[in-house]
Amino acid sequence: MARGLAKRIIPCLDVKYGETVKGTNFVNLRSAGDPVALGKAYSEAGADELVFLDITASCEGRKTFTGVVTRVAEEINIPFTVGGGINDIADVERLLGAGADKISVNSAALRRPALIDEIAGRFGSQVCVCAVDAKCEDGKWTCYLNGGRVRTGRDLFDWAKEAESRGAGEILFTSMNHDGVKQGYANDALARLAGMLGIPVIASGGAGLPVHFRDAFTIGKADAALAASVFHFGEILIGDLKRYLHDEGVNVRIV
Repeated sequence: MARGLAKRIIPCLDVKYGETVKGTNFVNLRSAGDPVALGKAYSEAGADELVFLDITASCEGRKTFTGVVTRVAEEINIPFTVGGGINDIADVERLLGAGADKISVNSAALRRPALIDEIAGRFGSQVCVCAVDAKCEDGKWTCYLNGGRVRTGRDLFDWAKEAESRGAGEILFTSMNHDGVKQGYANDALARLAGMLGIPVIASGGAGLPVHFRDAFTIGKADAALAASVFHFGEILIGDLKRYLHDEGVNVRIV
């Protein structure tokens, strides 16, 4: 019998210039469709939340496209997290006003960690998701900025702990090694994060089969699993995935 809080399934819309895209290891992007139509379909299919990431906003030094966020928010009835190019409280207010429920910060928080304190202090920890893109190199997980373009000297686990201490309500960990490869999530790193943090951990990067989601929850101890291409291209249907997970003893919300 599945117990505890229900595990969450979260489709992710990686958006570039208003279009959903998906790549492998953060490169070789291809079109995956209209984010508004996809968001609506996922909401109706039983997704627990939706994440929208404007993936080139930070590296291009611009703000997230508010208009697309508003249009997606109008079509869904599930919690909505938005990230990309968020540098200050004004950006957070703008996106919450556009319909976001939570804000995901990544590059700006690594550059100026006090941003997490400011968001949590103003809006509450539940609004602040700290996204971390990290790559395992010679056995060490290192954080990257600007959509995986700029290597930092920060250790994944040290940074996740600091983000929690500053008020982040969740950690969204994407393994750059596993992204788009569809061979499973970085379960060892996930389990280490889950064991050291008191806030939820969202797994990202590596989903290819339903068993990969199960393993992220049972081996990786993740609270939620995020995926993109397997949902966008119809390789896995959310309803089927949840029924599989339920049969495997994972507590999920089935509509």
